[in-house]
Amino acid sequence: MNDGSVIENGALWASLPVPAFLIDGDNLIADVNSAAEGFLNTSHKALIGSPVWNQLKFEAPIADAFERSRAAGTPLFVNDIDVGAANRAPLQCGVQIAPVNGHTGMMLLMLSPRELAGRMTQNHSAKSAAQSAIGMAEMLAHEIKNPLAGITGAAQLLSMNLSAEDLELTDLIVSESRRIVKLLEQVEQFGNLSTPDFKPVNLHDVLDRARRSALLGFGANMTITEEYDPSLPPAWGDSDQLLQVVLNLLKNASEAAGKQGGNIRIRTFYEHSFRLRRSDGTGKLLPLQIEIIDDGPGLPEHIRDDIFDPFVSGRENGTGLGLALVSKIISEHNGWISVSSVPGRTVFRLSLSRVPRGDQSQES
Repeated sequence: MNDGSVIENGALWASLPVPAFLIDGDNLIADVNSAAEGFLNTSHKALIGSPVWNQLKFEAPIADAFERSRAAGTPLFVNDIDVGAANRAPLQCGVQIAPVNGHTGMMLLMLSPRELAGRMTQNHSAKSAAQSAIGMAEMLAHEIKNPLAGITGAAQLLSMNLSAEDLELTDLIVSESRRIVKLLEQVEQFGNLSTPDFKPVNLHDVLDRARRSALLGFGANMTITEEYDPSLPPAWGDSDQLLQVVLNLLKNASEAAGKQGGNIRIRTFYEHSFRLRRSDGTGKLLPLQIEIIDDGPGLPEHIRDDIFDPFVSGRENGTGLGLALVSKIISEHNGWISVSSVPGRTVFRLSLSRVPRGDQSQES
């Protein structure tokens, strides 16, 4: 079998596990595999004949290196370069470029996303850190809440016989004690989360409930818009826990914007080639994508890599438990969460599985 027939073999081309692009001598896309469609979130029909450099955005000037590879007839490998597109945030990828033997000017470009493996390691670390924190949190909550109740009661009794000037001190004791109790209740919530009750879930129903709740409360100063894929199939998960995830992300975005408010965009789409690959070599498709996008100041650079760890917060007086809880819930759903953040654009992305074959019961 010659090289041309290999390229034309649809089964082999479709089986490539990474996004692959066949590019003609004018740098127009001649063909793409299904993984490339998923990476760009664009159909095969829309991509064919379009300039490749309009579809793929590289952080480095790779076009010159691409032409050198074509002229020399030799392959080129570029490691750890950010590759983005109009419909997705950049991912760190390895890039492989090679001329197609027997087809003058034709080039093969393949992308190997790195971010997934890195976030898998971070998810594992975050989950381990969360599990370690749970035992400590439950012990501290139990030991601290009882004496705090006594302190609060004693301060309230004292306030009955004090002057207005001294009442400020007892009021401070009561308010600060209640604030600590509230924090401990959040810690207890973090530790007492039950395992998901898996059922088919309409993600758009969950997102709409979260949006309405946010606009009536913590997100009243925000403008929240939706960009939903109406064909998105049901997810496999716990609707109440997924609602909690989305509420935490919306609250995080609202608090980052501050009193001046801002814009939040909720986006859903289907990426059929997105697969979570485990350390044992097995994989799981996570095609259902939710993005929470805000135009706030972005995550502080010094905590960006640790934002899902317990007790890491970018806000003054923040508990650092909201995003840790989000990560824990998504991990229990066998899903994936990632974040990309620059000033003016922060994107939290959730990747979830669809309902397993053979379980098409009533949606929750």
